[in-house]
Amino acid sequence: MNAHTNTSTSGITRIDSAPGVPAAVGPYVQATSAGGFVFTTGQIPAAPGQSTGTFEDDVHATLRNLEAVLHAAGSDLDHVVKVNAYLGSPDQLAPFNQAYETFFADRRPARTTVCVGLWGVSLEIDCVAVVRAGAGQ
Repeated sequence: MNAHTNTSTSGITRIDSAPGVPAAVGPYVQATSAGGFVFTTGQIPAAPGQSTGTFEDDVHATLRNLEAVLHAAGSDLDHVVKVNAYLGSPDQLAPFNQAYETFFADRRPARTTVCVGLWGVSLEIDCVAVVRAGAGQ
């Protein structure tokens, strides 16, 4: 996996850092795995204040970061059951949906999307996924 993980005696695994994903900017981990589920921290496209290009590029970068965190935690996009998406503006919804569909076209997990004030990023996405069968947790 090449991720820094910490497993407690209670069966909770914390993914401190997944390869290629911006480091946490506070006292939290990128994901927690417990009871057969992975709960990710909100992922962003790049470091705060940076953009990867267009908003659609930011969506793709954010979902790739989410995918990397899920992989480090023993899951993947095929096993996502719930997505929470936070956009900075209602005008972002249509381009968000177009970019999002390239990752979740046939999977279509449950999703909540809201518009909120964000700290120097265009969007943030977190999710809940099932740990893959046979993943070394």
